[in-house]
Amino acid sequence: MKVRKTTGPPTRGRTRREFLKTAVAAGIGAAAATKFKTINIVTAQAPIAWKVQSGFATRDELNVSFVDWAKKVDEMTGGRLKIDVLPSGAVVGTFDIIDGVNRGVLDGGYAVAAYWYSRNPVFSLFGTGPSFGMDAIDLMSWFYYGGGFDMYQEFLQQEMRMNVVSFLVGPMPTQPLGWFRTRIQTPDQLKRMKYRTVGLSADLFGLLGASVVTLPGGEVVPALERGVIDGGEFNNPTSDRAFGFPDVRKIYMLQSFHQPVETMEFIVQKTKWDPLSPELKAIVRGALLAESADFQHKMIDRNSRDLLEIEKRGVRVFTTPKVVLEAQLKAWDTLIQRNSRQNATFAKIVASQRAWAQRIVSWKQRIYVDNRLAFDHFFRKK
Repeated sequence: MKVRKTTGPPTRGRTRREFLKTAVAAGIGAAAATKFKTINIVTAQAPIAWKVQSGFATRDELNVSFVDWAKKVDEMTGGRLKIDVLPSGAVVGTFDIIDGVNRGVLDGGYAVAAYWYSRNPVFSLFGTGPSFGMDAIDLMSWFYYGGGFDMYQEFLQQEMRMNVVSFLVGPMPTQPLGWFRTRIQTPDQLKRMKYRTVGLSADLFGLLGASVVTLPGGEVVPALERGVIDGGEFNNPTSDRAFGFPDVRKIYMLQSFHQPVETMEFIVQKTKWDPLSPELKAIVRGALLAESADFQHKMIDRNSRDLLEIEKRGVRVFTTPKVVLEAQLKAWDTLIQRNSRQNATFAKIVASQRAWAQRIVSWKQRIYVDNRLAFDHFFRKK
């Protein structure tokens, strides 16, 4: 008589097949129970909520981009990180947002770095500095791939002693020279003019002889209407139209070197940022870059349409003449030299930007075809 050899625990009258079926079923049940418990733990966690104040009026396209970014974060995190969007002026003044974040009155802020210019001219290099031939997309490439991000965090946290982390977002189109009573044809027309701008641009126009007034965006049109200022700029045709510039001035000068590289900025309190999981940090960064691309797409559409609408309202639109642009560049030479002598951090950062521009703008000029030729061929035939 043959004796069947067995391995493993005794089956106590069950066949080996029955034993294995029972064991597998038990294993699946245990795994499912473990998975169920894990899911319950995750969903039971309360979402993280950040109160982030905007530096832009609710109706402004720049604020719309802020709201769109907050929605992206909410969707991409499955509601685990909520951005509570606060309107401009809700907690602190527009030019005090970074201080509010630093003190913990706000968890974050969304504005432009030029708004902090009065604290240190270095802030203006992150959006309202000299272009060196770059546009805002080029500046963001320097920020994220040319060392700008690390330089800015070091400046904020080590030199300015601020408890914040900053990201650039949403490269803007080149900003117009602005809105005036008469067409600007020479630099001399800017002398003694009361003009609104922000950041290093204020010093730039000061060198051109203007009397500069720095105001938040929502206050510019009322100031023009009351005669507090003679001319000024805010940002782009869509924002300018929404604010009502065409109601108070009928000359719109396009193209300028005072702010051709501006971006928006998201700042978050460092004590709120550091505890985030690597996953949530990656989502916040990814959402910022996604909104940067999305913002460009929206601005191409809306700015082009709104410029046409502005012209329909009796506004005469002109291109800033070369002589004015050249005067701006000479003024930039003076500003760069003066601030570099006085501020070592300014000198280091502007040198980094200059080196980046020399390489990448040269590449663009050699690689990119001049699309004006193609446009004229298809749309300006006699």
